[in-house]
Amino acid sequence: MFKKIIFYALIIATCFISCKPYQVATKPGDIYYEDFTAKQKKWTSNSGDIAYIDEGEGEVILLLHGIPTSGWLYRKLIDPLVKTGHRVIVPDMLGFGNSDSPDGYEIYGKAEHAKRLLGLMAYLKIDNWHQVMHDAGGLWTWELAKIAPDKISKLSILNTIIYGEGFDPPMKFRKGLFAKAVAGTYRSNTNLMLKMLFKNGTDNCELSKADIEGYKVPLKNGKTKGLYKFFTKNTKSIPDYSDVLKGLNVPTQVIWGTNDEILHWRPQSEKVITDLNIKEENIHLLKKNHFLQEEAVDELIEYLSAF
Repeated sequence: MFKKIIFYALIIATCFISCKPYQVATKPGDIYYEDFTAKQKKWTSNSGDIAYIDEGEGEVILLLHGIPTSGWLYRKLIDPLVKTGHRVIVPDMLGFGNSDSPDGYEIYGKAEHAKRLLGLMAYLKIDNWHQVMHDAGGLWTWELAKIAPDKISKLSILNTIIYGEGFDPPMKFRKGLFAKAVAGTYRSNTNLMLKMLFKNGTDNCELSKADIEGYKVPLKNGKTKGLYKFFTKNTKSIPDYSDVLKGLNVPTQVIWGTNDEILHWRPQSEKVITDLNIKEENIHLLKKNHFLQEEAVDELIEYLSAF
């Protein structure tokens, strides 16, 4: 209850406060959103256009974002993974990033996201791949595995939703105007919402104006419909994916920031390790927070490229 009160208070504060969500103006090696966008291609699904990056040759590795991010989350990993001999696929899921954001509610469901992901990979004529997922990307991955488990050849789990024991969402809402208003806050008061997101989701990680831009632009453009679905459905209950995990007989590694206050490894670790048959040497626990893609780039490149 205390968490909810604090959150609601912060939402009200957004009506009066404006702030910069970044800590420094520029950093060496900054990647700019317009350059990232220029590399994206489009695939037209039954629900709308999906923006994606397809770079490199070799073993296919799919980098799947969560909420409220997009493929931009992985911008610092793409070129290094290409250089290690990978074909890197990075989609913006429907309702996020530069993908379309059509009206609807069920269109943003877990299974629908999974079906579109399979459609994209079929369009690219990719039969199987190393799947990497983060945050809500776990839900989309488990749903994909229910439909087509043979498509996943390897699995890398980064601070993602697996079992209810490890998920402590800061907010849960019923469908309605209030929940829509909260989701809309990411558009109307984007700066403060992003500042809160990365303050809580990173530890002493300085983000530049360019870093924030790629998170900010889609939200300012109103990409919040998928967010609303997640707030009102996927935070309230997590299906039991035990049978799905047990049926995935593929090499699996965990790369987890243990300072994450929303997605916890310890309460579910024994169950996940057993169900996915994860070897001890493939469990990498880092003293980092939720957004490993911002504060543990080198470690991610090392573990993903070597796996």
